[in-house]
Amino acid sequence: MLLDSEKSAIQADNQTIKYRLIAMSFMQFFIWGAWLITIANYWFETKKWGPAEFGAIFSTLGLSSLFMPTITGIIADRWVNAEKLYGILHFFGGLALLGIPFVNDSSTFFWLILLAMIFYMPTIALSNSVAYNVLKSKKLDVVKVFPPIRVWGTIGFIVAMWTTNLTGNKALAGQFYIAGFAAIALAIYSFTLPKCKPQKISKENATIYETLGLDAFKLFAKYKMVLFFLFSMLLGAALQLTNMYGDLYLSEFKNVPQYADSLVVKYSTIIMSISQISETAFILAIPFFLKRFGIKQVMLISMFAWVLRFGLLAFGNPAEGLWMIIVSCIVYGMAFDFFNISGSLFVETTTESKIRSSAQGLFMMMTNGVGAILGSYTSGIVIEKFFKLADGSNDWQNIWITFSLYALVVAILFAIFFKHKHNPEEIQEIAH
Repeated sequence: MLLDSEKSAIQADNQTIKYRLIAMSFMQFFIWGAWLITIANYWFETKKWGPAEFGAIFSTLGLSSLFMPTITGIIADRWVNAEKLYGILHFFGGLALLGIPFVNDSSTFFWLILLAMIFYMPTIALSNSVAYNVLKSKKLDVVKVFPPIRVWGTIGFIVAMWTTNLTGNKALAGQFYIAGFAAIALAIYSFTLPKCKPQKISKENATIYETLGLDAFKLFAKYKMVLFFLFSMLLGAALQLTNMYGDLYLSEFKNVPQYADSLVVKYSTIIMSISQISETAFILAIPFFLKRFGIKQVMLISMFAWVLRFGLLAFGNPAEGLWMIIVSCIVYGMAFDFFNISGSLFVETTTESKIRSSAQGLFMMMTNGVGAILGSYTSGIVIEKFFKLADGSNDWQNIWITFSLYALVVAILFAIFFKHKHNPEEIQEIAH
């Protein structure tokens, strides 16, 4: 039996570990938040490059998500400590970000951003792996302890957005310096984390095909799963659109005389951060909605939330329409989280346990990979061809209306063709 002093020491050690993982989570998303929302301002206002090419910039998130998380997962499982691989990736990703301000043509810019994303995107999954490994080694309840740690990642994203805006860097190269130095700092910090040694694969005689998780592709033989992944891809195309264009849209109100000096123009990035603040609230509401309405209905609510998100931006402005912009940012939390989490739960409850992890990876590939590429490229081409005005500005109202109609069509088709019966017991089973 442990003495009181020993119990106190263990509790103190566990608390220290939680704080250390909170710092990791905070910095993980601080790096992303420093430039993801404001890169459009740098691209269009500072560099004066075109929208068609800009669509390709956000496709780098999808391109790197197609293969890097799987590759780095295998490396961490077999050969290299997860925390060391995590640090190495952030170090080189930081160097890539620090090189961006020296680029003066859009083509090189694309390749350098792609390089930065190749290093960054797998660290999102690795940060979870490191946290799970450390918490389990301390015999802590991952389900209970991890979510409050992960919330600090969203807070880090918000703080980075505010930092970029308040330091006057939302249209300047400084945003990449902020992100790059933060990445290198996290790289150094990661090497001080508890060791996360490679684990033995569950099947010693597993084939390369199984190890890579490719056996999950057999899910495409099932009609229901094909529909689910198809709609995941279609909605995934919409997930990054406001990250791509939202801050630029608000900033361009400076070209309208009556709005030029408004707080929305001056603090556009802070206004957009309401979206991330909203995420933290809607995450807490998800259990209620799932128990009350079921997985399909929650996914459908998310799709209609995207319709509202885009529609409100179409008719909002920094004066009498400010409430529309604010509500649109609040709705974002529901639009983004409800689909991602309910979709993940759908995979959890409808796939075999032996392919469940790789099926989750397939879900993320379809949304953040294929879907993100589709949305990034297509949106840039559509804006360039149909919504570029003679004076070089963008027809934002019709851009957002088009995005809203797209989300509405996806939602209606999903409601008609996707069949899934609500079973409260499956939600209860996952919760425990």
